[in-house]
Amino acid sequence: MSSFRKALKSRQRNHQERSQPGFRKHLGLLEKKKDYKLRADDYHKKQNTLAALRKKALDKNPDEFYFKMISSQLQDGVHVAKKAKEEVEVTEEQKKVMRTQDIKYIEMKRVAEAKKIERLKGELHLLDAGSKQKNSQTFFVESKNEVQSFDLAEHLNTAPELVDRVYNRPTLKTLETKSIQGATKPHSMKKLAKQRNHQYRILSQRIDREKKMFVISQKIQTRKDLQDKNKKVKVKKETPNAAAIYKFEAKRKR
Repeated sequence: MSSFRKALKSRQRNHQERSQPGFRKHLGLLEKKKDYKLRADDYHKKQNTLAALRKKALDKNPDEFYFKMISSQLQDGVHVAKKAKEEVEVTEEQKKVMRTQDIKYIEMKRVAEAKKIERLKGELHLLDAGSKQKNSQTFFVESKNEVQSFDLAEHLNTAPELVDRVYNRPTLKTLETKSIQGATKPHSMKKLAKQRNHQYRILSQRIDREKKMFVISQKIQTRKDLQDKNKKVKVKKETPNAAAIYKFEAKRKR
């Protein structure tokens, strides 16, 4: 039996695929079944993809909207979120202070600044402050004729030049019986007004500084609170003038 197999193998010839006939040489190599299978699979895959896209387009809701449609853009064929054009949440000055200083130090400096502000307000009384709300005073008369002839200087018993003043408005009797104290010369009054305006500028700067320190301390405290593992939801995002607001899940203490 083994000799028969040897004899059979000796007579076997290598199988050769039929080549392209001579009159079809211009069409290239003759396609075999394995080549057809690859081409058919590729064709059906493309047809299925087109059918799925066509169905998706037919089922699409024209009113459908996602925020990603306007908050992302293509970069090298990849969707990337657009950079927000809003103002930065934390300024460089705030970052520097938050990295180097502790919340207790910030709070101590803020309290000291607040005390200085109160002392300045007590000295100046905000008499000429432009942002101060102007008070109003109502005078009652008996008839309409008195309204037409009403003289404010006469009613207040003071000089007409002093009617617009909200402070240090002496009466005519005081002006007649007592001597004027303080600066009376134009040069001295101008110098005093300049000093008063300088004090108001210092007060305004201290108020701004105290507000900035308060915002920084709030941001540092918020970052410390975020280290807690409790569930939280951001209610309001952080801005240069305010810390972010988070709502924490209520947790019962044991």
